Amino acid sequence: FYFRNKHRPFLLFVSLLHVHTPLITTEKFQGRSRHGLYGDNVEEMDWMVGRLLDVIDKEDLKNTTFIYFASDHGGFLEAHRGNSQLGGWNGIYKGGKGMGGWEGGIRVPGIVRWPGVLPAGTVIDEPTSLMDIYPTVVQLAGGAVPQDRVMDGHSLLPLLRGTVQHSRHEFLFHYCGVFLHAVRWHQKDSDTVWKAHYATPVFQPEGPGACFRRGICPCFGDGVTHHDPPLLFNLSQDPSEANPLSADTEPL
Repeated sequence: FYFRNKHRPFLLFVSLLHVHTPLITTEKFQGRSRHGLYGDNVEEMDWMVGRLLDVIDKEDLKNTTFIYFASDHGGFLEAHRGNSQLGGWNGIYKGGKGMGGWEGGIRVPGIVRWPGVLPAGTVIDEPTSLMDIYPTVVQLAGGAVPQDRVMDGHSLLPLLRGTVQHSRHEFLFHYCGVFLHAVRWHQKDSDTVWKAHYATPVFQPEGPGACFRRGICPCFGDGVTHHDPPLLFNLSQDPSEANPLSADTEPL
Protein backbone atom coordinates (compact mmCIF):
# COMPACT_ATOMS: atom_id res chain seq x y z
CA PHE A 1 0.00 0.00 0.00
CA TYR A 2 2.55 2.60 1.07
CA PHE A 3 4.92 1.84 -1.83
CA ARG A 4 2.12 2.72 -4.27
CA ASN A 5 0.99 5.81 -2.36
CA LYS A 6 3.97 7.26 -0.51
CA HIS A 7 4.50 10.02 -3.09
CA ARG A 8 0.89 11.21 -3.03
CA PRO A 9 -1.80 11.80 -0.39
CA PHE A 10 -3.17 8.60 1.16
CA LEU A 11 -5.69 7.59 3.81
CA LEU A 12 -5.00 4.36 5.70
CA PHE A 13 -7.77 3.24 8.04
CA VAL A 14 -6.81 0.30 10.25
CA SER A 15 -9.65 -1.20 12.28
CA LEU A 16 -7.96 -3.58 14.70
CA LEU A 17 -9.70 -6.67 16.03
CA HIS A 18 -7.67 -6.15 19.21
CA VAL A 19 -8.68 -5.69 22.04
CA HIS A 20 -12.11 -7.13 21.29
CA THR A 21 -13.31 -10.45 22.63
CA PRO A 22 -12.65 -13.33 22.01
CA LEU A 23 -9.09 -11.87 22.31
CA ILE A 24 -7.38 -13.60 19.41
CA THR A 25 -3.67 -13.55 20.35
CA THR A 26 -0.86 -15.16 18.36
CA GLU A 27 1.51 -17.61 20.09
CA LYS A 28 4.29 -15.02 20.09
CA PHE A 29 2.31 -12.81 22.49
CA GLN A 30 0.60 -15.39 24.70
CA GLY A 31 1.82 -15.04 28.28
CA ARG A 32 3.73 -11.84 27.43
CA SER A 33 1.96 -9.64 29.99
CA ARG A 34 1.16 -9.85 33.70
CA HIS A 35 -2.51 -9.19 32.95
CA GLY A 36 -3.57 -12.44 31.33
CA LEU A 37 -5.03 -12.80 27.86
CA TYR A 38 -6.35 -9.24 27.79
CA GLY A 39 -2.90 -7.86 28.59
CA ASP A 40 -1.36 -10.10 25.90
CA ASN A 41 -3.88 -8.69 23.43
CA VAL A 42 -2.93 -5.11 24.37
CA GLU A 43 0.78 -5.97 23.91
CA GLU A 44 0.10 -7.41 20.46
CA MET A 45 -1.97 -4.37 19.46
CA ASP A 46 0.87 -2.11 20.65
CA TRP A 47 3.31 -4.10 18.50
CA MET A 48 1.07 -3.82 15.41
CA VAL A 49 0.68 -0.06 15.81
CA GLY A 50 4.46 0.14 16.27
CA ARG A 51 5.04 -1.66 12.97
CA LEU A 52 2.83 0.87 11.16
CA LEU A 53 4.65 3.81 12.77
CA ASP A 54 8.03 2.24 11.91
CA VAL A 55 7.13 2.11 8.20
CA ILE A 56 5.97 5.74 8.23
CA ASP A 57 9.25 6.76 9.89
CA LYS A 58 11.38 4.61 7.57
CA GLU A 59 9.75 6.10 4.47
CA ASP A 60 10.44 9.61 5.83
CA LEU A 61 6.72 10.38 6.00
CA LYS A 62 6.37 11.15 9.70
CA ASN A 63 6.40 14.94 9.36
CA THR A 64 3.73 14.83 6.65
CA THR A 65 1.44 12.17 8.15
CA PHE A 66 -1.37 12.89 10.59
CA ILE A 67 -1.98 9.86 12.84
CA TYR A 68 -5.02 9.47 15.10
CA PHE A 69 -5.41 6.50 17.45
CA ALA A 70 -8.68 5.92 19.28
CA SER A 71 -11.07 3.26 20.53
CA ASP A 72 -14.72 2.97 19.54
CA HIS A 73 -15.98 2.47 23.13
CA GLY A 74 -14.83 1.80 26.66
CA GLY A 75 -13.94 -1.57 28.16
CA PHE A 76 -16.46 -4.44 28.03
CA LEU A 77 -16.93 -5.09 31.74
CA GLU A 78 -19.14 -8.17 31.48
CA ALA A 79 -16.64 -10.22 29.45
CA HIS A 80 -15.32 -12.89 31.84
CA ARG A 81 -13.84 -16.38 31.75
CA GLY A 82 -13.92 -17.81 35.27
CA ASN A 83 -12.36 -15.12 37.45
CA SER A 84 -10.49 -13.49 34.55
CA GLN A 85 -11.84 -10.19 33.24
CA LEU A 86 -11.46 -10.30 29.46
CA GLY A 87 -12.88 -6.94 28.46
CA GLY A 88 -10.70 -4.23 29.90
CA TRP A 89 -10.96 -1.69 32.71
CA ASN A 90 -12.29 1.87 32.72
CA GLY A 91 -10.44 3.36 35.65
CA ILE A 92 -12.40 5.91 37.67
CA TYR A 93 -15.20 6.06 35.09
CA LYS A 94 -18.55 4.40 35.78
CA GLY A 95 -19.92 1.72 33.45
CA GLY A 96 -18.56 0.47 30.15
CA LYS A 97 -19.33 -0.74 26.64
CA GLY A 98 -22.94 -0.73 25.48
CA MET A 99 -24.28 1.46 28.28
CA GLY A 100 -25.29 4.54 26.33
CA GLY A 101 -24.51 7.23 28.83
CA TRP A 102 -22.00 6.40 31.57
CA GLU A 103 -18.49 7.78 31.05
CA GLY A 104 -16.85 4.34 31.13
CA GLY A 105 -18.45 3.53 27.78
CA ILE A 106 -17.81 6.93 26.19
CA ARG A 107 -14.37 8.21 27.25
CA VAL A 108 -11.77 6.57 25.03
CA PRO A 109 -8.10 7.21 24.22
CA GLY A 110 -7.53 9.96 21.69
CA ILE A 111 -3.85 10.07 20.73
CA VAL A 112 -2.56 12.23 17.88
CA ARG A 113 0.90 12.35 16.24
CA TRP A 114 2.08 14.83 13.64
CA PRO A 115 5.74 15.80 14.28
CA GLY A 116 6.77 19.19 13.05
CA VAL A 117 3.19 20.46 13.11
CA LEU A 118 1.75 19.53 16.51
CA PRO A 119 3.92 19.95 19.62
CA ALA A 120 4.65 16.71 21.50
CA GLY A 121 3.33 16.09 24.99
CA THR A 122 0.35 18.44 24.73
CA VAL A 123 -2.82 17.42 26.60
CA ILE A 124 -6.12 18.94 25.44
CA ASP A 125 -8.91 18.54 27.97
CA GLU A 126 -11.89 19.29 25.74
CA PRO A 127 -14.88 17.14 24.67
CA THR A 128 -14.41 15.86 21.13
CA SER A 129 -16.03 13.00 19.23
CA LEU A 130 -15.15 10.26 16.79
CA MET A 131 -17.59 12.12 14.49
CA ASP A 132 -14.82 14.74 14.25
CA ILE A 133 -12.55 12.42 12.26
CA TYR A 134 -14.50 12.88 9.00
CA PRO A 135 -14.32 16.71 8.78
CA THR A 136 -10.68 16.59 10.00
CA VAL A 137 -9.68 14.22 7.19
CA VAL A 138 -11.63 16.29 4.64
CA GLN A 139 -9.78 19.45 5.74
CA LEU A 140 -6.40 17.70 5.63
CA ALA A 141 -7.15 16.55 2.08
CA GLY A 142 -8.00 20.09 1.00
CA GLY A 143 -11.69 19.38 0.52
CA ALA A 144 -14.88 20.84 1.94
CA VAL A 145 -17.66 19.04 3.80
CA PRO A 146 -21.14 19.23 2.20
CA GLN A 147 -22.87 22.54 2.92
CA ASP A 148 -26.44 21.32 2.27
CA ARG A 149 -26.81 19.59 5.66
CA VAL A 150 -25.81 19.92 9.28
CA MET A 151 -22.55 18.14 10.10
CA ASP A 152 -22.33 16.51 13.53
CA GLY A 153 -18.53 16.60 13.53
CA HIS A 154 -16.03 19.48 13.58
CA SER A 155 -12.43 19.51 12.37
CA LEU A 156 -9.98 18.82 15.20
CA LEU A 157 -7.21 20.88 13.60
CA PRO A 158 -7.99 24.30 15.17
CA LEU A 159 -8.06 22.70 18.64
CA LEU A 160 -4.90 20.67 18.02
CA ARG A 161 -3.01 23.65 16.59
CA GLY A 162 -4.11 25.89 19.46
CA THR A 163 -5.88 28.44 17.26
CA VAL A 164 -9.01 27.87 19.40
CA GLN A 165 -9.13 26.95 23.09
CA HIS A 166 -12.53 25.25 23.23
CA SER A 167 -14.18 22.44 21.27
CA ARG A 168 -17.05 23.54 19.02
CA HIS A 169 -19.23 20.82 20.58
CA GLU A 170 -21.50 22.66 22.99
CA PHE A 171 -23.77 19.61 23.22
CA LEU A 172 -23.07 15.91 22.64
CA PHE A 173 -25.93 13.38 22.62
CA HIS A 174 -25.26 9.85 23.83
CA TYR A 175 -27.51 7.08 22.53
CA CYS A 176 -27.92 3.43 23.41
CA GLY A 177 -29.11 1.99 20.11
CA VAL A 178 -31.85 4.42 19.00
CA PHE A 179 -32.66 5.55 22.56
CA LEU A 180 -31.29 8.82 23.95
CA HIS A 181 -29.72 8.04 27.31
CA ALA A 182 -27.65 11.13 28.14
CA VAL A 183 -26.68 14.63 27.00
CA ARG A 184 -23.42 16.47 27.71
CA TRP A 185 -23.36 20.27 27.84
CA HIS A 186 -20.02 22.06 27.59
CA GLN A 187 -20.99 25.44 29.00
CA LYS A 188 -19.82 28.21 26.63
CA ASP A 189 -16.73 30.20 27.64
CA SER A 190 -16.37 27.94 30.65
CA ASP A 191 -14.42 24.83 31.62
CA THR A 192 -17.55 23.25 33.13
CA VAL A 193 -19.07 20.17 31.49
CA TRP A 194 -22.50 19.06 32.72
CA LYS A 195 -24.18 15.75 31.93
CA ALA A 196 -27.82 14.76 32.24
CA HIS A 197 -28.90 11.09 32.23
CA TYR A 198 -32.46 10.37 31.08
CA ALA A 199 -32.08 6.59 31.27
CA THR A 200 -29.45 4.38 32.92
CA PRO A 201 -28.98 0.59 32.82
CA VAL A 202 -30.06 -1.48 35.81
CA PHE A 203 -26.85 -3.08 37.07
CA GLN A 204 -27.06 -6.77 38.02
CA PRO A 205 -26.07 -7.33 40.75
CA GLU A 206 -26.52 -3.78 42.03
CA GLY A 207 -22.99 -3.00 43.19
CA PRO A 208 -20.31 -3.76 40.56
CA GLY A 209 -21.43 -1.28 37.88
CA ALA A 210 -22.18 -3.79 35.10
CA CYS A 211 -24.92 -6.14 33.86
CA PHE A 212 -23.20 -9.44 34.68
CA ARG A 213 -26.41 -11.49 34.73
CA ARG A 214 -27.41 -10.34 31.23
CA GLY A 215 -23.93 -10.38 29.66
CA ILE A 216 -24.36 -6.80 28.38
CA CYS A 217 -26.68 -3.97 29.42
CA PRO A 218 -29.93 -3.48 27.44
CA CYS A 219 -30.96 -0.12 25.99
CA PHE A 220 -34.67 -0.16 26.87
CA GLY A 221 -37.45 -2.02 28.69
CA ASP A 222 -37.10 -3.37 32.21
CA GLY A 223 -33.32 -3.27 31.90
CA VAL A 224 -33.17 0.53 32.23
CA THR A 225 -34.31 3.10 34.79
CA HIS A 226 -35.88 6.33 33.47
CA HIS A 227 -35.05 9.51 35.38
CA ASP A 228 -37.49 12.43 35.61
CA PRO A 229 -35.97 14.85 36.44
CA PRO A 230 -32.77 13.54 34.84
CA LEU A 231 -29.71 12.62 36.88
CA LEU A 232 -27.36 15.58 36.64
CA PHE A 233 -23.58 15.56 37.12
CA ASN A 234 -20.81 18.15 36.93
CA LEU A 235 -18.19 16.12 35.07
CA SER A 236 -15.53 18.77 35.65
CA GLN A 237 -15.68 18.16 39.41
CA ASP A 238 -17.12 14.63 39.48
CA PRO A 239 -15.79 12.69 36.45
CA SER A 240 -16.69 9.33 38.04
CA GLU A 241 -20.38 10.39 38.21
CA ALA A 242 -20.67 9.44 41.87
CA ASN A 243 -22.67 12.42 43.17
CA PRO A 244 -25.87 13.39 41.32
CA LEU A 245 -26.73 17.05 41.83
CA SER A 246 -29.98 18.51 43.07
CA ALA A 247 -31.34 22.06 43.45
CA ASP A 248 -30.19 21.90 47.08
CA THR A 249 -26.59 20.89 46.33
CA GLU A 250 -26.18 22.97 43.13
CA PRO A 251 -28.24 26.17 43.03
CA LEU A 252 -27.07 26.99 39.48
